[in-house]
Amino acid sequence: MTTALTALNTGLVPGLSAGSLETYMSTVSTIPVLSREEETRLAQRYRQDNDLDSARQLVISNLRFVVHIARGYGGYGLQLGDLIQEGNVGLMKAVKRFDPDYGVRLISFAVHWIRSEIHEFVLRNWRIVKVATTKAQRKLFFNLRKSKKRLGWLNADESAAVASDLGVSVDEVNEMEKRLAAHDLGFDGADSDDDTESFAPMAYLPSAEPGPQDLVAEDEWQQDMRDRLAEALEELDDRSRSILENRWMREDKKTLHELAGEYGVSAERIRQIEANTLRKLRKQLSA
Repeated sequence: MTTALTALNTGLVPGLSAGSLETYMSTVSTIPVLSREEETRLAQRYRQDNDLDSARQLVISNLRFVVHIARGYGGYGLQLGDLIQEGNVGLMKAVKRFDPDYGVRLISFAVHWIRSEIHEFVLRNWRIVKVATTKAQRKLFFNLRKSKKRLGWLNADESAAVASDLGVSVDEVNEMEKRLAAHDLGFDGADSDDDTESFAPMAYLPSAEPGPQDLVAEDEWQQDMRDRLAEALEELDDRSRSILENRWMREDKKTLHELAGEYGVSAERIRQIEANTLRKLRKQLSA
C-alpha cells in the first residue's frame, strides 16, 4: 500500500521518498494552496501550451483535499493509503479536464472525479462479490447506512422514507440492506476441524465422477446394445456376417483383397457387401 502510494506521488511531492503514510499526509498538509489567480494562470498555461509543470503544480496544491475526502471512506475497512491513491488518480483526471473559464475552483470541479475513483475502488474491493452494479445500487451502497436512524433492520416506514429520499424503490432498499448485512463465504468453506465446510458452495456442486445411478444406466444400455447387435447379426446371411466379423470384429482384420480372394469376387464387391451390411445393422439398432 505505502509503496504503491509513494510510487504514484514521488514525482509530485518534492522531497517525498519511501516512507510512512503519516509522513506523506504531513508533507502534503504543508503545501500552500494556490490563490484563484495562480490557479487560473496555471490552468490556462496547461490547456494552451500543454505545460506539464503547470499541471503538476495544480495537482500538488490540491493533494491535501484528496486526503480529507479519502478519510470520509474509512468505514469500509480499506487501507487509507489505497483510498488516497485512488483519489489522487481522480484529481489528475480532473486537472486534465479542468477549464478555468467556467469560473469555479479546481477542487470544486475535481470533487466528482476524486469521489468517483474512490467509489469504484471501494466497490471493487469491499467484497469478493460486487454488491452494487446499477446506479440505484451504488447510491444505496454509499448512503443507506448513514440514512438509517438506528441499528437493526429497517421497518416498512423507514424503508419507504429512505427510498423516497434517495429516489429508488423500496424493493431496492430492502435488497441492498440484505447485501450489506451478508458476509462473503469461501468457496471451500471455513478452515476448521468442524463440519462447517459442508455448508460451503463447493459441497453442493455435482461430482465429476458418475454416480451409482449413472453406472447402472450405462451398464444396462451397453447390455441392451450387445443383445440387439447379437440379434441383428443372427439375421444376416453367412457371407455378410463373416465379412463383417473379419473387417470389424477381429484384432487381425482382413483387407478387402484378402476377402475377395476367399470368396472369388472383386474387392469392390466385398466393399459393397460390407457397406450394405453396416447399413442394415444401423437401421436395426436405431429402431
